[in-house]
Amino acid sequence: MKAGKLTPNLEVVNIKQTVDFYRDNFGFDLVMAVPESMDGVEQALADGKEYVYALLQKDQVELMFQRSDSFKTDVVLSTEPRIGASVSFYMEVEGVAELYEKLKGKALQMTELKTAWYGMQEFYVKDINGYILAFAEKVDA
Repeated sequence: MKAGKLTPNLEVVNIKQTVDFYRDNFGFDLVMAVPESMDGVEQALADGKEYVYALLQKDQVELMFQRSDSFKTDVVLSTEPRIGASVSFYMEVEGVAELYEKLKGKALQMTELKTAWYGMQEFYVKDINGYILAFAEKVDA
C-alpha cells in the first residue's frame, strides 16, 4: 500500500455555520459544497439553501465536513450519535503567535499559547461542533 494524503471527514450539524467558522477564524476557503438535493457540486454557498457536504482548504490542509444525517448514511460504521471526538487535529503553521493574538479576542473556547516540552509553541481551539484543533510552530533553539 502506498498512502497519498489524509483528509478528515468530520460529522457536523450545520454545514453553513461550520464553513463560516473555519473561514472567519482560520482563513479556510470553500473548495466545493453539495446541496441537500445532492444534484450537483457548488463552489459557493447560496442563501436559503441547505448543504450536506463541504470541502475546505487552507494551504496544504484540507477538511471535509458532512451533515450528520448524510454522514451516518455514508459512513455506516458510525454508530455513535455523538459529534465531537477524543482526537485533536494538530496543524503546524507559520505565525502561531500572530494567529493566537488574532483569535484570543473572539468568543472561542481555547487554551493559552504555550511552549511544550517537545519544542512546539502551540494552543488548542474547540470548534462549534466539539472538534479540537491544535495550532503549533517549532520554536527556534
